[in-house]
Amino acid sequence: MVFTIDPDMSPRLAPLAWLLGRWEGAGVVGYPDRESGNFGQELVATHDGQDYITWTSRAWMLDEDGRPGEVLAVESGFWRPEGEDGEFVLLLAHPTGYVEQYFGQRHPERPSIELATDGILRTAGAAEYTAAKRLYGLVNGDLMWVMDMAYGGHPLTSHMSAQLKRVEG
Repeated sequence: MVFTIDPDMSPRLAPLAWLLGRWEGAGVVGYPDRESGNFGQELVATHDGQDYITWTSRAWMLDEDGRPGEVLAVESGFWRPEGEDGEFVLLLAHPTGYVEQYFGQRHPERPSIELATDGILRTAGAAEYTAAKRLYGLVNGDLMWVMDMAYGGHPLTSHMSAQLKRVEG
């Protein structure tokens, strides 16, 4: 698959050019102590010529008719290249009192990247959250992702997944 790289994009970010754009779609969320449900999501990944990608995501629960409901998650942060072999760091902040640092490596032959937390900070009032893994990939033009999480005393467990369509970019 060939991607057009913006000439203003840092060459170190080129392996993640497939992430750029505004994406919308839906997914499934659940956890051992939470009933499964459907959610909607908008994700925006941009760059301004610097050596990072800016990342913002909003997700909200969907009711039985697919209408937006309560806010599920909000995150913002940055993708940064780390080293020279397709390694990246994803730094994320959440208004719920968490800051995460993920470390991962892109797949050398397809547009995907797998990451695991290398550190999680939480405010005094935030629930115990100890680890997470994320996988992002471009599949038939759609951004697919999954997240496993260790939260509230549970071991690393499947938590969220979504399929997003590029609507801009």
